[in-house]
Amino acid sequence: MSSITVNSLRTVILRELRALEREISAYPDDESLWEVRNGIPNSAGNLSLHLAGNLRHFIGAVLGGTGYQRDRDLEFSSKGLSRGELTAIVQETISELSATFDRIMDESLESEYPVIVQGQKISTSEFLTHLAVHLSYHLGQIDYHRRLLTESSHPVDTMSPRELTPFGR
Repeated sequence: MSSITVNSLRTVILRELRALEREISAYPDDESLWEVRNGIPNSAGNLSLHLAGNLRHFIGAVLGGTGYQRDRDLEFSSKGLSRGELTAIVQETISELSATFDRIMDESLESEYPVIVQGQKISTSEFLTHLAVHLSYHLGQIDYHRRLLTESSHPVDTMSPRELTPFGR
C-alpha cells in the first residue's frame, strides 16, 4: 500500500486551489491579472486557466469521468476574464476534484495511471504527486507575478499548514 493516501493528495491539492482563489482576489483589478512584462511570458490569468484545465482534465476527466474537455491552447490564449470569472472557474475545479477524490480508493494509487503521459507509464500516486507539485510551482509564479506588478509584499497565505489535516487524525 502506498504511503501517500488519497486524502493527503486531496488535502494538498484543494488547499493550493483555495490559495489560488486568494491570489486572484488579491490583484488590485481585473486587468492586472492579464498583464505580462519582459521575462514573464504568462499572465496570472493564463496560469490560473492552465491550472484549472490541467487538473480538471487529468484528475476530473481521466480519473473521475466528468467529461471535461480540455483546450490547452485556449488556456494560454484567453484574455480579459474578470477576477470573479476566474474565481468561479477555480471553484468549479475544486468541486469537480472533490467529487473525484471521493471516488478514488487508496489501493488504486499504486495502479498505472490510465493515460500515458508524455510517452511514459506512471503510477497514479506518482502522477497525482506530480500534479500537486505542478500546481504549487505555478501558484508560486502567480504570487511572484502579483507582487512584482503591484509592488506589494503582502502575502495571501498560500502555504497555510492550518489547511492541512492535523497529524494523526
